[in-house]
Amino acid sequence: MPEPKSPVVGAAPDGASDRNSAARVVREMFTSIAPRYDLLNHVLSFNVDRVWWRRTARTFRHILVRPDARVLDLCCGTGDMAFALQRQAGKSSVRIVGADFSHAMLRRAALKSDREASPEWIEADALHLPFPDAHFNLVTSAFGFRNLADYDAGLREIARVLQPAGECGILDFGEPTGAMGALYRIYFKQVLPRVGTMISGVRGPYAYLPASVERFPQPEEMSTRMKSAGFAEASWTPYTFGIAGLYRGKKAP
Repeated sequence: MPEPKSPVVGAAPDGASDRNSAARVVREMFTSIAPRYDLLNHVLSFNVDRVWWRRTARTFRHILVRPDARVLDLCCGTGDMAFALQRQAGKSSVRIVGADFSHAMLRRAALKSDREASPEWIEADALHLPFPDAHFNLVTSAFGFRNLADYDAGLREIARVLQPAGECGILDFGEPTGAMGALYRIYFKQVLPRVGTMISGVRGPYAYLPASVERFPQPEEMSTRMKSAGFAEASWTPYTFGIAGLYRGKKAP
């Protein structure tokens, strides 16, 4: 009998030999594509990414409308998830912080900000967050958690900074099944890397993307990992035939 596979620790881009080098390679990749990142997201997803961000933000509206709420958008990139949260909060005085370890991405987020109502941007490592325990009511991450060098450490850090009964939402790609899945895999593995490389002028990130999704734990395993990290509840809701989905967790009271 074949030996059971060891659990995946985290992202493993080409050129990485350990956790530190994996983080460094991921940072370099995202820094290299920062100038075209938004354009590529919209083109390659046919603008469906906007729908996913809005849907995720609506899921947590009950927290966002609370004037005393504190929200962290982790691995925020150029800020689209944070902006979706801000729009859903409306006139609420909720405090939203976007954190990312790519300075180039945060600069793009700042350029897109409305000076009167904008999230706060902080350069930080998702595995070593500069926030006290039990600080936030909600932590989100859109298409960034999958790139962490250690998934379990990332979940534990999210749980650490959440208040008791606080919630988290991790929006990321999935792998659809059936006929839709077969068509999607052709697009995702053959077409998307070529188009992404052509528009960005950088090959690495868009060759890495399909491999990183394939490597990411399946929903059942992610739910188990979330509960092990301190979440009393964990679920997964597929979006658009399972092309993406929302992992939702609630910290133990």
